[in-house]
Amino acid sequence: MQTSALLDEVSASHGPGDAKRASASVGALTYPDGRNRAADARQFSPSAARNRGPILEVLSRILPKKGIVLEIGSGTGEHAVHFAKALPGLDWLPSDPDAASRASIKAWIATEGLANVRAPVALDVRQVVWGVEDAAPFDAIISLNMVHIAPWEAALGLLAGAGRFLRLDGVLFLYGPFMLGGRHTAPSNAAFDADLKRRDPRWGVRDIDDLVGRAAPHGLELREVVKMPANNLSLVFVKTACAS
Repeated sequence: MQTSALLDEVSASHGPGDAKRASASVGALTYPDGRNRAADARQFSPSAARNRGPILEVLSRILPKKGIVLEIGSGTGEHAVHFAKALPGLDWLPSDPDAASRASIKAWIATEGLANVRAPVALDVRQVVWGVEDAAPFDAIISLNMVHIAPWEAALGLLAGAGRFLRLDGVLFLYGPFMLGGRHTAPSNAAFDADLKRRDPRWGVRDIDDLVGRAAPHGLELREVVKMPANNLSLVFVKTACAS
C-alpha cells in the first residue's frame, strides 16, 4: 500500500497524540460501594477511556466474529475488558512484561466478571519464545501505543512473532502515532517524537514505510491505514503467506 497519498489526507493537529499512560486512581480511599481503593490493583488510564471507543469501531469491522486475540502490551487491562465485553465471540489473551500491569489486568478481569478474557501472560516480544505457543495460531494480534515507547527491536520482534503465531489471513492491528513517508502527520506528533527521544534515544514515532518493509519477510501485508482521533492511526496488516 502506498503511504504517500495518504499523507495529505491526514488532518491538522488537534493536540498531542494520546500515548497510553497508566495512572493510579486518586481521591477518596473507598469506592462508592464501600470497597477499599488501596486494596484494588486496578490501574486507570485516561487515554484508554478516550480512545477505546474509536479503536473498537475499527476492531468490530476487521476482526472475525469468533476466534482468539492476543494483545501485546495490555497495560492497565482496560482495553482488553472493554473489547472483550463488546465482542463476546472472541477470546482475549492479554499480555504485558510488567508485573504491576498484569496485576491490574487480573483485577479488571475479576471486577468485570468476563469469561472470554484469559489470565494475562508475561511476554517480551524481543524473545523468540513468547510463552503463548500452546494457544497459537491466533486469529488476531493487537498492539496499542507500544512501538513508539519501546526500542525498535520490540517492533521487529512484534512483526516476527506475528509472522510465526498468526494463522493465514490473521490480522495484526497496530494503533498509535506514526510517520508517513518520513514526515510527521502533525506538529504535535513531531514534538511528541522529540520528547520521546529525549527520554530514551531508543524510542520514537515509527515510520509506516519502515514497518511495511520489515513486515513483508514475515508474510504480513499492510491492507489499511485508518485515521483516528488525536493524530493517531490504525494500521491493519494481514498475514498473506508463511514467513520467508
